[in-house]
Amino acid sequence: MSSFIRKAINSDALTRLAQAIAVAVSATLAGCQSTGHVPQTDAAHAPNLSNRIKQKPIWLSEKPSPQAAQDIWERMRLGFQLQEGLGVNPRIEQQRLWFASNPSFLENAGDRGSLYIHYIVERLEERNMPLELALLPVIESAYNPMAYSRADAVGLWQFIPSTGRYYNLRQTRFYDGRRDITASTTAALDYLTRLHDMFNGDWLLALAAYNSGEGTVSRAIERNEKLGLPTDYWNLPLPAETQAYVPKLLALSQVVLAPEAYGVNLSPIANEPYFKVVEISQRMDLSRVAAVANIDEDELFQLNPAFKQRTTIDGPQHLLVPTSKAQLLTASLSTMKPEELISQRQLKPVFDGMDSRQAPRLKRSYRVKHGDNLTLIAKANKVDVKDLQHWNNLTGKNLKVGQTLVMQDTSKGRSGRVNTVVAANTQKQQTQYKVKQGDSLYMVAKRFNVEMQHLKRWNPRVGQALKPGQMLTVYSPH
Repeated sequence: MSSFIRKAINSDALTRLAQAIAVAVSATLAGCQSTGHVPQTDAAHAPNLSNRIKQKPIWLSEKPSPQAAQDIWERMRLGFQLQEGLGVNPRIEQQRLWFASNPSFLENAGDRGSLYIHYIVERLEERNMPLELALLPVIESAYNPMAYSRADAVGLWQFIPSTGRYYNLRQTRFYDGRRDITASTTAALDYLTRLHDMFNGDWLLALAAYNSGEGTVSRAIERNEKLGLPTDYWNLPLPAETQAYVPKLLALSQVVLAPEAYGVNLSPIANEPYFKVVEISQRMDLSRVAAVANIDEDELFQLNPAFKQRTTIDGPQHLLVPTSKAQLLTASLSTMKPEELISQRQLKPVFDGMDSRQAPRLKRSYRVKHGDNLTLIAKANKVDVKDLQHWNNLTGKNLKVGQTLVMQDTSKGRSGRVNTVVAANTQKQQTQYKVKQGDSLYMVAKRFNVEMQHLKRWNPRVGQALKPGQMLTVYSPH
């Protein structure tokens, strides 16, 4: 031990000894004056000495301000509220085992939900609701806004018609508010809040009622009360689906807490808004809007699925648009005539009205509508019928409504354009992908990191709506 350290220790020890002697002398003097009263000066002095000793390392109590989560999954984890006191629960473990055995389910739902999760998390935080509820659409619809159940439940939150109307989700021939991303989210959180209040702040009972109805849960509680049995969720005689419903959400939340532990690979989702709301004042066709703002048409429809005919009739006077394209769309709408945003009965080229620098040079696409035929489509797009058949591998002239046709740009020579596309395909590896429940062209293209327009061109016989079991051809670089 160095002489410097020894001197420091001795000095410190002497200081402590002197302090102790001073306190002892002070206490002795106080006792001599009165055995029943401590002088105010001495009483104040002792606590001050103690306070000085305790407050010396003030810097230790200062905590750095938490940084905002970069990933929405991390932000969600920080807001979980339903995990405390669960303990070991066989019903939760059974559901957790299923998610661990089927990792693609959550992975695919997460990919689909990447457009919506940030918005839902923000709305939940505004109401101080458990962020586990942002995973409820995974259970309800696998985050597919087009999901439809046998009970006529529709949308991310799976509202049946009557409940949807009760929460102001209008349903007409052209618009279904149950599919509206923002309107249905507001309705779902209103409904969950009402159930939470109805069952005295018990979120598990509220979730059970969301699945089977408040009447079913209330009757189960009344039954147990009459029999002198516990009335918490875990002890209620509920339908089998509801018995599994809450454990499924809790198990899913635990998997999200530690996805690597269960072999699940959650793709990062930026902790920032995916879309913005753009106000509109007239009827518009989504295909036209997509062309004007250079937005992928399928992506625009995924953000605005409530417009059943892909036209803004009967719905709110706004559109959800990818954040990066909102400014371009707003500027374009201010300069365009109303008729330019509505598809006319006579067919026009898909990219008509776009700046030539924005229009794809290799191909255009057209979705077949009622009354269409090859001759009309070819004439409207200024191409030959034979070329149209060749580009789409058509042997006859029969078309199906919803079918997507691909057309090559012939402005620089028809044969040169076709050869360019064929040559590009020969340099890529071909993959066959089997469509799963909830898939869309947009999600498949995103999964393989290819342009959706290319995916459509590689699969000309596939319509806009995919069906489970369909096989898609995908080309990727070697």
